[in-house]
Amino acid sequence: MQVNVLTVALLLLSGYAQAQLLDTEAYDEAEVVDPYQEWADSVAQTLTFYADTTLTIGDGLADLAIPPGYTFVYPDDAYTVLVDLWGNMPEMGDASLGMLFPAQYGPANPAGYGINISYTEEGYVSDDDAADYDYDELLEQLQEDTEAGNAYREEQGYQAMHLLGWAATPHYDQTNKRLHWAKRLQFEGMPVETLNYNILFLGRRGYLTFNVIGGMQDLPEVDAKLDDMLASLTYTTGNRYADFDASTDNIAAYGIAALIGAKVLAKTGLLATIGIFLLKAWKLIAIAVVAAGAGLKKFLGR
Repeated sequence: MQVNVLTVALLLLSGYAQAQLLDTEAYDEAEVVDPYQEWADSVAQTLTFYADTTLTIGDGLADLAIPPGYTFVYPDDAYTVLVDLWGNMPEMGDASLGMLFPAQYGPANPAGYGINISYTEEGYVSDDDAADYDYDELLEQLQEDTEAGNAYREEQGYQAMHLLGWAATPHYDQTNKRLHWAKRLQFEGMPVETLNYNILFLGRRGYLTFNVIGGMQDLPEVDAKLDDMLASLTYTTGNRYADFDASTDNIAAYGIAALIGAKVLAKTGLLATIGIFLLKAWKLIAIAVVAAGAGLKKFLGR
């Protein structure tokens, strides 16, 4: 039986746990919260962070100049963050090429956010018709598709998800072959909106993705750092979009619109937004779980 961490935690906020929370003398907040922050900090201390340097990622696929004010961890440590610390599915951790974090926060700070880096190798994506898309019409279609998929998500034990609108309208940079957009999402039962910000870098055989995992409150900082993020990644020679060879290379069966649509929705880490929400809501959930005599780490482990 699959245990839904968020549902369990929210249920625990009712009844006995909620009554205890209202009694400020029943629990010492520091005693309740500190063990979980200590655990998160202990996980973060096992990670190796890099800053102010240029690294090669993806077995020579691209060079990453770590943006100013960010730190980077390699795939093994990214797996630890995504799966062990944030409670995401192992498949997401397995696919990560590394993660970026604002240096002032790091992965264990509920005030921060993360940027997961992944690569999809499904062929050269033609951008010939990039200017022809009506993104308002595309948004309406995505909203319909999202609602239609909620029954399946709930059957699998996940919250229903609602696409509220664009947080940043899709923009394609024809010169640099970069596509970025952001969605405003609301997960059922979550009191805050989720930010799903994607930056795609088209390459010869596929595309690299920067997926910002955070909340809508992180959007102003992401926007302020966007130019640095866009300039941070460069494909190595032989892997660039311009290196495409029509006589030997595969061509993707979809175009620019599909990169924004449902095909990529399953590939760019939406489940990770649940993990970052749990991280940001530790104080709320941890108090409820402890009040019921259980441990948050145990629940996250499930």
